[in-house]
Amino acid sequence: MSKASPTGGVKPMPIAGRLVSDRERLLGMTEAERAFRRQWLKDQELAPTEPRPVPEMYKATHNPIRRFYRWPLDQLGKALEPRLGLETATAVRNSAGRFCLVIGGIFWLTYYVKYNSNDWTRKGGMQILSSRPAININDPGFPYVPDRSKPSDYYDRGFKKSGNLNL
Repeated sequence: MSKASPTGGVKPMPIAGRLVSDRERLLGMTEAERAFRRQWLKDQELAPTEPRPVPEMYKATHNPIRRFYRWPLDQLGKALEPRLGLETATAVRNSAGRFCLVIGGIFWLTYYVKYNSNDWTRKGGMQILSSRPAININDPGFPYVPDRSKPSDYYDRGFKKSGNLNL
């Protein structure tokens, strides 16, 4: 028996029978099959009180740490549910959580790029490179003379700008 199996290791058996397919129903149905199909469709309807939330099931399927970090958005969903309905409140709850994660990611990336730049003092960090602008024949600075004339000018990673160095 596999613990990962949704049926607990038992081979699933369809309860709808052969009449679940439109093609099978169009081939012809006996009165017993029609009664079975009518009863099966009636059994699929939920009562007005279903589905019932079971608090013990929530506690059994969510560990305490998960319940702790889900609590703020769960409270938001409970507050919005009477006004918006279950589906819309769930969508707003999920969207608010994802929005907060995206904003947090943007703040983290901004902080990382600003305070962990890649220069000559460190090995890691974010390195931002920019391309030189294209210069055409009719541009005022056409015979473009590069500002890098020595081999040490290339890829200095801010070393020459770091202090009063006479290089």
